[in-house]
Amino acid sequence: MTAQRPALGRGLGALLPGAAASSSTSAPEAPADAAVATGVAELPVAAIDPNPEQPRRIFDPEQLAQLADSIQRHGVLQPVVVRRAGERYELIVGERRWRASQVAGRETLPAVVSDSEPRDRLELAIVENVQRHDLNPIELAHAFRALADVGHTQDEIGRRVGLDRSSVANHLRLLDLPRELQEDVEAARLSMGHAKALLQVSNPERRRHLRDRAIAEGLSVRQTEQLGRAIAGPAPARRKQQPRTPDAAPELAPLQEALRQRLQTQVRLHGDGTRGRIEIEYFGLEDLERLTSLLLGRSI
Repeated sequence: MTAQRPALGRGLGALLPGAAASSSTSAPEAPADAAVATGVAELPVAAIDPNPEQPRRIFDPEQLAQLADSIQRHGVLQPVVVRRAGERYELIVGERRWRASQVAGRETLPAVVSDSEPRDRLELAIVENVQRHDLNPIELAHAFRALADVGHTQDEIGRRVGLDRSSVANHLRLLDLPRELQEDVEAARLSMGHAKALLQVSNPERRRHLRDRAIAEGLSVRQTEQLGRAIAGPAPARRKQQPRTPDAAPELAPLQEALRQRLQTQVRLHGDGTRGRIEIEYFGLEDLERLTSLLLGRSI
């Protein structure tokens, strides 16, 4: 059984004032042009476009058909959330309901029209999907990467979606897997735990062999981890620990924070203004390539 993700620290109410209250109850029928005090209006389905920042990439046809059947019988009980986009509307939350309404042949559906900024679309879509446990680990990893690409650190991403930084980092590591193994996770042939175990094995052929065994033999995550460690071989001997350099002097704190913001990862300064050490954390090969590109001004 898949463990449920922890509840979010921030719900839609915190991110989208007025939308959460309206979306938690059944939507009353209203004329399409009603400027309703409740914030809910009936909008033409054909006038709504999908969210280009939607992190969810897989919509199960059978589940859509079931939801469409429910909508035909009972209507859309929970409004979608949209923003104005010129003469049309753009979905922020509720793409599954919008798609199922199309399947059900509805001409209108209840919607809350929000004035949220375009830059908030991704975060709102992630929050809604995480609350509903609707994203698979790869979709979540791509969503976190998109948030990182617009300037959020892993700590900030974790705070925004109610997960700790290590969970965000573990999801991002999944993107180091080749696309075909990512598809195994998306299709639930492998769990996130299995995928993390495969990341122990750097040799592509050995990794594929372990993947094949995990699926064919139904190996548990623990069994896959043990085999992965055996295949990967012993860890390299640890270097002799260097004497600890004192943490950065207080006057270097602004520089340390500036480096964190620039590199979008954890940076620590140790020492004073005359001598010390800079530590930069990275999580996976892709993250290392990103950092080296920023530091060197070119890809390597």
